[in-house]
Amino acid sequence: MFEHRKIQGLNDFFMELDSRKEKGVYFYRINGFNEEIREFIGRYYEAARLSGVVIEGRIPNPDERNLSYYNEIMGMDFQMSMGFITSSLRKWLPRMNDFQRNQVAASMYDSLDSLRRAGKNENMLKNAYIKFMCWLYYKFERIVNQLGGNRVPKILYEGEISSYELMLVSILSHAGCDVVLLQYRGDDSYRRLDAPSALSDSLALPEMEAFPEGFCIRSLREQMQQKAEQERLYGKKPQAANCTNAWISGEGLADITLAAIGRGSDPKLFYNCFIRINGAEDKLVYMNELYQFYLELKNAKRRLVIVDGGIPQPDMQEIGEIRRKNYQRQDQMLMDLSANIRHGSEELRRIMVRAFIDMMLEEAKNPGMNLNRLTNKAVYLLCWLKRYQGKLFGGWRLPEISCFIHMGACQNENEALFLRFLARLPVDVLVLNPNLNIKCCLEDRMLYEINYQESVTADKFPQESSGVRIGTAAYHAERELDTLMYQNSGMYRNQQYRKANAVMLQTMYEEIALLWDQELRFRPSFDTVDDVVSLPVIFAKVSGVKNRDVAKYWSGIKALLTEDTLLIQDVPYIAPTDANPFKAYATEFFRNGKVQKEKIKAHQTYRYGVLREEIQEHMLDKLQLLIDRREIKGTFENGTEYTIVSVALNLGKEVVRLIQKFDFTKKNPKIVYINTGERPISLEDSIVTAYLSMLGFDVVFFVPTGYQSVEQYFVGKFLEEHQTGDYLYDLQVPDFRMISLNTRPTWRDKFFKRGI
Repeated sequence: MFEHRKIQGLNDFFMELDSRKEKGVYFYRINGFNEEIREFIGRYYEAARLSGVVIEGRIPNPDERNLSYYNEIMGMDFQMSMGFITSSLRKWLPRMNDFQRNQVAASMYDSLDSLRRAGKNENMLKNAYIKFMCWLYYKFERIVNQLGGNRVPKILYEGEISSYELMLVSILSHAGCDVVLLQYRGDDSYRRLDAPSALSDSLALPEMEAFPEGFCIRSLREQMQQKAEQERLYGKKPQAANCTNAWISGEGLADITLAAIGRGSDPKLFYNCFIRINGAEDKLVYMNELYQFYLELKNAKRRLVIVDGGIPQPDMQEIGEIRRKNYQRQDQMLMDLSANIRHGSEELRRIMVRAFIDMMLEEAKNPGMNLNRLTNKAVYLLCWLKRYQGKLFGGWRLPEISCFIHMGACQNENEALFLRFLARLPVDVLVLNPNLNIKCCLEDRMLYEINYQESVTADKFPQESSGVRIGTAAYHAERELDTLMYQNSGMYRNQQYRKANAVMLQTMYEEIALLWDQELRFRPSFDTVDDVVSLPVIFAKVSGVKNRDVAKYWSGIKALLTEDTLLIQDVPYIAPTDANPFKAYATEFFRNGKVQKEKIKAHQTYRYGVLREEIQEHMLDKLQLLIDRREIKGTFENGTEYTIVSVALNLGKEVVRLIQKFDFTKKNPKIVYINTGERPISLEDSIVTAYLSMLGFDVVFFVPTGYQSVEQYFVGKFLEEHQTGDYLYDLQVPDFRMISLNTRPTWRDKFFKRGI
């Protein structure tokens, strides 16, 4: 039989029998944990899986079917002798050779003999013998014919072992198996079976701790499977890896202009930068410094891509060129889409694939991420890579490093993802954010930031000397004063903010007149957070006439007709039969639940192109929001979403002009809608007023009859209703130019009131 030996190190377990310092086997129990043990367990598990047995939990006792089969083949005879055991093994496990059979028989005989000496009777010995024989056949048959070979079979047992299980693995150990016991709860349970530790050795290594919570063979197997799947995703890995920013001096532009050969000498690394520079060190010479930096890169014949303001979105042709399918699993999607990455250099292609997979796996961990969103992000990234890789990597060879310059702050997550992806390639990525009033959304653990105190307004990177604009000292002093006055001071310059969200105010009826002509910044709930303005707006319906005082009623309405107020008194304002050129294209402009911004802007019928860019974005964003909120009845049920799109894109000239002049911190545009009769308000009127309210308009409906009007097309309570008095019918809307703002009734008012 084989003797138990002491190991010199964990690698001894993986030596062949002839290579072991002392010919023998190892039987160890592991009661503690460190990183070396984690690695060993993973390696030993693989060895046991391939040529051994892995036991997770107890070995099941032979059931009735097992015992019935054993009885049919072997009978129930038992003799406590080597000859009987050897003869029985020859019949029961015929694949074993004579040497293996003799080894197992001798070891089993010794174990049974120890039971006899411990006082067990003949029947107990017989039961133990049959249990051992069944376990050998049903659990260990795959390894008994490997015993004694140069490649030692392995047994990995997880958990607290029982006495009979310990006897059986000891039998197999002495017959030529290595055994490892994983004891997550320590050694106490084992020591009750083998107090002197005679059957196995306890592993002792430096800095061992208790096993981590939840550690088990199953979790280890899942990690190994995940690792194997990732290796399958990556394919053959590149030989070179990125060394990003570890070598830089922190000088920003000077680091980027440093030649690749001066950055580092390890042939397995490429040395690149990933830098964002916020503000300017000296705003008087900022643009000139950038131009000189540009000339240095050109003179060094560096491959260079410059993007001003933002990376243009992929168009339909670019998206169509990315080969893709319908995917059910993340790994299937990543493997298929990564096949779109091609380059003449196989090494660079592997670098790109590695960076692509890394980025996508990282994105997949974000809250709310699903397969569809992840696929869209992957397609965007591949579109941009295909667009720019010719300029960045044409004829590429190590250690060459190209340069990608993003002039302006990143404004969306897809753009930021692409820059993070490029920073894992042989590319210096430079983000210039000179305007400190604009926040950049790019975040990455590898990003190196340089922050200056002075702010500069610069939209384009200077690529020609004629295009370099240098502000005078007076100009920059004015900008500096502008920053001091309008940063966290409660004062705001004209058109300071580009984004806004409407917040509906709940007011008393009397407060409408008080708030109506106020600047938004003086209203409750006005706020500016992360360069987004919260617009407190009024969206209300006034039903009835207070005290039946018609003259005062019309006078109160006239008081609301300010310069920026649109008066609607002909109902409906927009009829379903009115001409609308956008109806024919609504299904093109809204697809898959998304407003197709770029397609709308490029279309010949689009009429908002003359407006400020930020106002166009504001209008299209709120159009998406109105549809997403499903506040209009029929949205995503009977095609109402397409009506919403066509109505929102066909606003009248008077409304568009009010929107164009709208400054989010000052007085907002308004609508007064009067409906005195019984003609119903149209769906289109409900859409346009709800949409304008989301844009930041104050909207008030005056309905003296109290009839349902705009609310019949809303889901839930979308607007505030004020019941102010008695319902009056058949009122005629007067010429408001003839209405006096004097609230005291005249003798004419008193006279005509009698007839109402």
